[in-house]
Amino acid sequence: MAVAALIIAAVLIYLISSGTSLFKTRATLYTYMDDSAAIAKGAPVRLNGFLVGQVSNVELTGSTQPGRIVRISLEIDEKFMTQIPNDSEAEVAALNLLGTKYINIAKGKSAQTVQPGGEIKAAPNIGMEDWLKQGNTLLGGMQDILNKADVIITEIQNGKGTLGKFLVDDTVYNQVVAIMAQVQKLAETLNSNRGVGKFINDDALYNDVRGSVARINNLMDEIDQGNGTIGKLIKDPALYDQGREAVVDLRKSIATINQVLADLQAGKGTAGRLLKSDELADQLKATIGRLDSMLDKINSGQGTIGMLMNDPSLYENLDGATRELHGLMKDFRTNPKKFLHIKLGLF
Repeated sequence: MAVAALIIAAVLIYLISSGTSLFKTRATLYTYMDDSAAIAKGAPVRLNGFLVGQVSNVELTGSTQPGRIVRISLEIDEKFMTQIPNDSEAEVAALNLLGTKYINIAKGKSAQTVQPGGEIKAAPNIGMEDWLKQGNTLLGGMQDILNKADVIITEIQNGKGTLGKFLVDDTVYNQVVAIMAQVQKLAETLNSNRGVGKFINDDALYNDVRGSVARINNLMDEIDQGNGTIGKLIKDPALYDQGREAVVDLRKSIATINQVLADLQAGKGTAGRLLKSDELADQLKATIGRLDSMLDKINSGQGTIGMLMNDPSLYENLDGATRELHGLMKDFRTNPKKFLHIKLGLF
C-alpha cells in the first residue's frame, strides 16, 4: 500500500507540475527556428495569450538550412486545434522580467486550420542579443553625434565659422550695436514730428485724411441717391432706356452694313457692279491703256502738250514773252502817261 501510495503521489506531482491531464486529448504540432532562445521542455504554449498547451520537446534537427536548425514540438489541446489557422506564426516570448520563455502562436487569417502533426511557421525571432546589438549600434551613432557636436562647439569657442565669429568677434558685436542704434534713431524719428513721424503723429494729416474719406463717402451717397451726372447715369432709368435704344440702333446699323456688304458681294448696285462686273473691269483696263498711250506720246513730244513739254524753243519763247510782259508792266507803272492819250474833237 505504501508503494502504491508513493506511485500515485509521484504521478499526481508529475501531472500537476507538467500541466497535463489524464482526461484531455492532445495533438502535436511542430515549429522550426534558428535558435531555441532558451525555451525549455514543459514551457507554456499560448494562442494569442491564452494557454492552449505546452512544449513537449526541443531538439536539434542536424540541418544547416536557415530557419530549420531547431525543432520544437508543441502539444496542443484538441479543442483548440480548430482555432489555429494554418497561416499562424509561432514566436518565442518572455513571460516575465526574469526571462521565463514561452511559445506564443499568433492567429492567422486563413479559413483552413492546421492539422495534427502539421507545421506552424516561425515568426522572425528577435532575441536579447539582437536588442543588445541594436543598442550598441545606437550608442555608437550617438557617440559619433556627440563627437561631431564637440568639434562644432570647439570651433565656435575658437571663433571659427559664422556663429563662432558672431559669438567671439567684437566686430560683429559692434555692428549689431550700431544697427540697434540706427533702429533706436528710427524709432525716435517715428515718435517725433519730423519726416515720417510727422505723418504718423500729426493730427492735421489725420484730419485731412479723415476729411477726404468723409467727402468720398458723401460723393458715394450722392451717387447712390442719383444726384449728379454719374448718379443719373447709374440711377436714371431714362439713361438706361436711351442706352438700350442706342444698342438697338447700333445693332440695326450693323445689320444694314451687313446687308450692304452682302449686296456688294452679290454685285448689286453701282459699287457692287464695279467690284463684280467684268465689263467695267475691261473698260477700266482699256482706259488705263489709252492713258498710258497718251503719256507715251507726250513723253515722245507728239501733239501740242508733248511739244510744249519737250520742245526747248517753246519754253524759250514763253520765257521771252514773260520777260517782255514783265518789262512792259514795269514801264507802265513807271510812266503811265506814255501809254495814255486823250483826244478831243469838235463836230
